[in-house]
Amino acid sequence: MIKEEFMDRYRHSLSHILAKAMIEIFGKEVQYAIGPQIDDGFYYDFVLPRTVSTDDFAQIEQKMHEIIKRKEDWVRKEVSRAEALEIFKDQKFKTELIQDLPEDEMITVYNTGDDYIDLCRGPHVDNSADLSSAAFKVKSVSSAYWRGDEKRGIVLQRVYVYAFPTKEELKAHLDMIREALERDHKKIGAALDLFMFDETAPGMPYWLPRGWKMYQALLKYSREIQERHGYTEISAPLINNKKLWLISGHWAHYINNMFMVPGVSGYLRADADMAEIAESATDENAPTKTVKMRAGSAIYNRDEIDTMAAKPMNCPNAMMTFKRTTHSYKELPIRYSEYDVLHRKEKSGQMNGLFRVQEFRQDDDHTFVMDSQIKDEIADIISIADEIYSTFGVTYRAELSTRPDDFMGDIEVWNKAEADLKSILDEKYGEGGYEINEGDGAFYGPKIDLQIKDALGREWQCGTVQLDFQLPHNFGLTYINEKGEQEMPVVLHRAIYGSLERFLGIIIENFKGLFPFWLNPYQVAVVPIREEHNEYAKKVVKALEDAGIRVEADYSDNNMKTKIKGFKNYKDPYILVLGDKEAEENTVSINIRGNNKQVHDVPLTTFVEVCKRLNREHTLELAQEFEA
Repeated sequence: MIKEEFMDRYRHSLSHILAKAMIEIFGKEVQYAIGPQIDDGFYYDFVLPRTVSTDDFAQIEQKMHEIIKRKEDWVRKEVSRAEALEIFKDQKFKTELIQDLPEDEMITVYNTGDDYIDLCRGPHVDNSADLSSAAFKVKSVSSAYWRGDEKRGIVLQRVYVYAFPTKEELKAHLDMIREALERDHKKIGAALDLFMFDETAPGMPYWLPRGWKMYQALLKYSREIQERHGYTEISAPLINNKKLWLISGHWAHYINNMFMVPGVSGYLRADADMAEIAESATDENAPTKTVKMRAGSAIYNRDEIDTMAAKPMNCPNAMMTFKRTTHSYKELPIRYSEYDVLHRKEKSGQMNGLFRVQEFRQDDDHTFVMDSQIKDEIADIISIADEIYSTFGVTYRAELSTRPDDFMGDIEVWNKAEADLKSILDEKYGEGGYEINEGDGAFYGPKIDLQIKDALGREWQCGTVQLDFQLPHNFGLTYINEKGEQEMPVVLHRAIYGSLERFLGIIIENFKGLFPFWLNPYQVAVVPIREEHNEYAKKVVKALEDAGIRVEADYSDNNMKTKIKGFKNYKDPYILVLGDKEAEENTVSINIRGNNKQVHDVPLTTFVEVCKRLNREHTLELAQEFEA
């Protein structure tokens, strides 16, 4: 049995042990719903006579161990629909699941001992004793809607449990979780004064002065690389008319994730009563009320043609930019990069710090190519990804997603595109050096996704390269080929960071707030020992600023240690301490982040040159020695 199957069987079996334990603890009236395995364990949903708290966790774990020690047999049995309904007549969630099954569906149940039975496909262990070496720990309890449907209003308690084959593996995972909590970007972001959120703009980060400097450094680095690779940058309207989204297909496929500015279908001529306004649009039984509207109030309706929407993607604007003029094959590839603000509506429960937001930017690009240019262009994109990810010290792996059943366009074009992508990946990573997700491509073209791995070994999908044969067709895009005929280009959608907000969240956690010199909000802090040293400190600050170094200084009358502590809390890479000797000799004394020793008598010009080199080379490590 391969490890994944082994883990699934153990975790799913343990979920049955949990359900049995909850019944023994809370009584026969417990309603148990579903209990699937997940990446680091499993969960089970219940309706219980009272709310579970952290004080109950130890008792639940103890009861689970007790059940396992009973060494009870697990018995699989096939039953008819009628038998299943009889078995679970007192369990409303199981009854609903059974009723939703096809009439001819084979139904299986599993007994754990003589007093617990569950509806399940399996497979499971043969005896509880098989779980005796398993290590588990209750993680948390939260609320969940039955089948994820909040409209039904059925709220359950979801109990999460970590589960691993051995105590050593559980301990290693718990250590990783603790480390992850210490690296939480929301916690570090607040401590370093990088960003904030407010309920008046849910899921839309406020970038504070320090965080915005880091954000701009990320943008600057991206622009520098793209400039070298022949990209041109554009900017387009953030709010576009409904007509654009109808052409692109977003109106049909993405409307629920778009922020709308509905069009005006008329105005009230006099005071009017708007009757039967529901208090809740999500509750069909909600009471209605009458609202008094002021004369002249607009009547809004998103069906009107003057409806506008904030753009969730840059693609349609890039198409319009290409379409503005006639292009020759000699101009291709044409690369339009774009960093405009995007907005996507999310459910409140899905938003998570910078990882899932409603407002963000991407290092977006739309490149227009001929079929014959696809391979070389994607190879160049992969080289950009190599450079950027290596700069951050993260590794990545590639995944190829191929033609889905509902694909659009000519199958021969698809075949060639997939062959080109495979050739690029084979050449770059070797055969078998990447994963293939058969049939998982977008309907408009195959794609390559780049999964980066952070300092904790967690994987994040950031980069993507997608071939698109559909949008050029929708927008009627053409270029003049070598024969003087009109031909449709292929579009490559490309991002390396992906969402800059999400990428920064990942990077904050990866570096634990100790950013490389080139990325840190402020790179150098200046501490004059006494107020009479402020004049020399200002000279040092000017020399650094003239060299493009981000610098901050404390000219207050606070004592030196207080000033240094303040800058250390912000994790500035270098803190310069300036007194009589430094002012007289035109030198600096340097406190290096992460190093308790102080480096003295460094000529100011030498220090400036070292900082310029660190910026130029985008190095990960701080310089520890300063030589002319």
